[in-house]
Amino acid sequence: MKAKGKALKILKTTFASALLLAAVASVAHRLPECFSSHDPAALAAAAFMLTDGKYRLTTGEEATTEAEQQPTGSQPQTRTIKEYTAKPKPKSKIGYYDTFANHEGEEKYDIISKTVGADGTAVDSCYVKNKTGLDFDFEEILNRPLTFATEKNSGSPEVLIYHTHTGEAYLDESVDYYYESYYSRTQNEDYNVVAVGEVITRELNQRGINTYHEKAVHDSTYNGSYDRSTQTVEADMKEFGSVKVVLDIHRDAIGSDAAKVKPVFEYNGQQGAQIMILSGCDYYGEMDFDNWQNNLSFALKLQNTAEKLYPGMTRPMSFDFFVYNELICDGSLLIEVGSDANSIEEVEYTAGLLADVIANVLTDNG
Repeated sequence: MKAKGKALKILKTTFASALLLAAVASVAHRLPECFSSHDPAALAAAAFMLTDGKYRLTTGEEATTEAEQQPTGSQPQTRTIKEYTAKPKPKSKIGYYDTFANHEGEEKYDIISKTVGADGTAVDSCYVKNKTGLDFDFEEILNRPLTFATEKNSGSPEVLIYHTHTGEAYLDESVDYYYESYYSRTQNEDYNVVAVGEVITRELNQRGINTYHEKAVHDSTYNGSYDRSTQTVEADMKEFGSVKVVLDIHRDAIGSDAAKVKPVFEYNGQQGAQIMILSGCDYYGEMDFDNWQNNLSFALKLQNTAEKLYPGMTRPMSFDFFVYNELICDGSLLIEVGSDANSIEEVEYTAGLLADVIANVLTDNG
């Protein structure tokens, strides 16, 4: 019995030593990755866990997905995008306009705040500026069921956010003036439409609506932007195969060289930027845009829901003979969020409300 107990003790000691050696090897292997990462503290902590050796960033940078970990030659997998965006981070004005920098000797211009209200055709709680000159029963189109449905907590993106004019930018601060050096285009994602897309994406994902934010730049040269963004969207849709809603997020520019206009509204004591939804028409069948009425139904639902939830949030919908990229699918729309005179704070506030509107429409019809 004594010999048997001694043997058992040796076996336990050997097993414990093996575990310790495995742990040390795991740490030694993974520490270099930790300190080369953008977030070494988080990864260093992860390195001391005995796991399967795989880790994911949780700071908003793109994670290593299961699809990317597939061995060479295996069948391609659909990317799963969950919690794609990071929590809001401090903004950097490096390389961009600064309202409170030294602007001595520059001309100073006015910014006029304006709430664009009732104009055009009343449709339930919202308005449509029908520029086609044709008569439509917008109420009937509003009440049609959507031609697509989304699934909550799906394993693959069902909403795609992108930007044809990625460089469209906003003011850095909420002020009623700007200096002549203000140029409202930048690739600084803290101050352009990408920041708006980030908020929409984050909020939709938190609501269980799997959303992917495409940040590719399409306007390095302005001409051909829509051709390039179409190619990007088609590639994304081919990759995911599950996308039902495709939203091209822009910002407007209103006013003159001497005075800019920012469209605003107030909700719950906070000022936000008004949005304008654009929905195209191909009544005469000249643009291969056969699904325009399906798009219009979706646009009207978003417009009407926004006005019911957040009165004053929308400028009248723009409805005219255009396509942009709306023929891509029945849930494809172009939305202008604010203008170049709105502040980044105002448009990000609106982006959160817009995400809530989208979620309500998709939930009611999903």
